[in-house]
Amino acid sequence: MSKLAVEFEALGDELHLIYRPRDDDSWVHTKFSQGEELFIKGTYHLTQANFAQVYQDELDARSEADDGDLPWMDDRVMRFKVATAVDNYFVFDPMILRVGMPVLIARDASPTWKWFSTEAKTSILGVAAKLMPSRIVIGGNAPDSIPLIEYERLVQQFPTGYELKRYVIARVGAILRQYTDAQVDGEALLRQYVAKRVKARSVSYIQRFREAEIAKFEFLSSQLEDMLRSEDGYTEPVWQEKILEIVRLLNSKYIAAFKSVPLKDVGNNTDKQIDIMLVDAAGNVDVIEIKQPFRKCVMTESLYRGNHIPLRELSGSIMQVEKYIFHLGRWGSVGETYLTKKYIDRLPPGLQIKITNPCGIVIMGRDHEMTDAQRRDFEVYRRQNKNIVDVVTYDDLLRRLKNVIQQFKAGF
Repeated sequence: MSKLAVEFEALGDELHLIYRPRDDDSWVHTKFSQGEELFIKGTYHLTQANFAQVYQDELDARSEADDGDLPWMDDRVMRFKVATAVDNYFVFDPMILRVGMPVLIARDASPTWKWFSTEAKTSILGVAAKLMPSRIVIGGNAPDSIPLIEYERLVQQFPTGYELKRYVIARVGAILRQYTDAQVDGEALLRQYVAKRVKARSVSYIQRFREAEIAKFEFLSSQLEDMLRSEDGYTEPVWQEKILEIVRLLNSKYIAAFKSVPLKDVGNNTDKQIDIMLVDAAGNVDVIEIKQPFRKCVMTESLYRGNHIPLRELSGSIMQVEKYIFHLGRWGSVGETYLTKKYIDRLPPGLQIKITNPCGIVIMGRDHEMTDAQRRDFEVYRRQNKNIVDVVTYDDLLRRLKNVIQQFKAGF
C-alpha cells in the first residue's frame, strides 16, 4: 500500500507537514534554489524557510557525508513546519495557508490532508474564510471552536467533483426544461444526491438560552404575583410602568412604549392624548390601556336577560381604546410624520412610525373567582372584540407567564 503524499505529525511544539514528492525530491530543491515556492493541493504554500529543523539537520548531515553531493532517493520524505504550539492549539503559519485569518487546530486532534483540501485541489479553509469569521478554530475548548466531530462531518459533506457536475446540469436544466422537451430533471437529481450526502444537524438556539429565559420569566411571574397580593401599595403610574415592562418582555416585538402621546382628532380639529402607545420593531403602533385590578372581576355577578355582561369599566376602556385607534387611522400619514419627528431620538436610526390598522390591548381586572358561566360569557365578549382589542385579565397574564416557563422547562 503506497504512503500518502501529504500527512501531518506533531513533534513537540511543532506540527509538521510530511510531503513525499512523486519520483524524487530533487525537483523540489531545484524550485527552492530558484526562489520559487512549492504549492501543494491548491492549499499549502511552502518554501525552503519552512523546513522543519529536524529535516534541515538531516539535509546538512547528508551534505557533509556526501561531500556536498546530495544523493536523491525515490522514497525521500520532506518535513515542513506548518504550525507552532500556543497553549492548547497549533497556530498555523499564515503564509502557508494564506486564507486571510488565523487558523488554529487543537493539539490533541489528528488532522489528515482531507481536513484542508479536496481531491480537486480546493482549499476547504479557503472556502470557509470567504464567510469572514474572525478566525477558524478546529477542536479544543475555545468558545468559537468547531467541534472535531462537526468539522469532520463538514469535510465529509464538502462538494465532490461529481456533485459540482450535477450542479452544472441542474442550472442548465432549469432553463432548458422551460423551453424544450428535456426529460431529465437535473434539479431533482441534484437534490437527491445532496440529501444522501449531507446530514446537517439543526443547532438549537432555544437550548442555548433556555436557562436564562426560564430565570427571566420566573422572575416576572414572581413579581406579578407579589404585585397582585399588594396592589393597594402602588400608585397608578408605578403600576402601569411595571406591567408595561412585563408585557414588553413577554411580547418582544415591542421595542418602545410612549406615554401621554399627542393625538389629533381630525374631525373636530381638537387635541387628545393616548395614555400609552406601543411601537413594534417595524415601526407599527398599537394602543394599550393598563388599569389596576383592585381585585375586581370584569363581568357582572347578576344576570341580564340570562347573561353576565361586562362591567362598565371594561366596556368603557374598550370604547376608549377603539376611539384612539379610530383617530389614529384618520390622522394617517400626517400623524406618522408628526409622531416620527417627536420620538425620533427614542427610536432606532431610520425607523419610521407607521399607523397601519393599529390594535388595542386592555389589561385589567381578575378572573380567578369567576364562575363557569361568567368565564363563558366573558370569552364570548372578548372574542367579539378580539380583531380590534385584546382584553387580558391579570390572571390571564400570569397564566401566560407560567405557560412560557413550563414550555421552556419541557425542552420544546
